Amino acid sequence: MRQKEWKLVITFHTTSDAIAFEKACKEHGKPGRMIPVPRELSAGCGLAWATAPEERKGMEEFLKEQNISCEDIAELFY
Repeated sequence: MRQKEWKLVITFHTTSDAIAFEKACKEHGKPGRMIPVPRELSAGCGLAWATAPEERKGMEEFLKEQNISCEDIAELFY
């Protein structure tokens, strides 16, 4: 079983936004992975990007650069 730790979780309104963000992150070598939205959060599409909390500022800037909108950005013990 995976050990829980603090994660930065980015949720999206649509599946296409989530997939576009995952593709952009992989192309640019951004850290993280796609996960199902944790129960503590709600999101339109059910997908979220999880990464380290210290990546918050970089991820916010990257979302703007890629012109991808997110629903929420939260830090969770996940």
